[in-house]
Amino acid sequence: MYATSGPEAVTPIFSIIMLLVWLVFFVVGTAIALIIWCKLFSKAGYDWATGLLVLVPIANLVVAFYLAFADWPVLKELRQLRQQQYPNNPPAS
Repeated sequence: MYATSGPEAVTPIFSIIMLLVWLVFFVVGTAIALIIWCKLFSKAGYDWATGLLVLVPIANLVVAFYLAFADWPVLKELRQLRQQQYPNNPPAS
């Protein structure tokens, strides 16, 4: 029989509340991480939606390594513009 009062009655309610609090923190944390990854890819010159690959379990590691070691489109464009502006004598960077 279930107790309607006393410490035994508090345990299921407390567990449900803690589960809901944990769920809210998890969803907010995931949303913040997604915003950061999407903004990072956007600033690197890739499509912002590439940051959504962080949600895929193995792809999140591949995406992080790719972002760290790939030649970003923004940097390629910068090199091309510098080469056009200074064809014979590139400035020291």
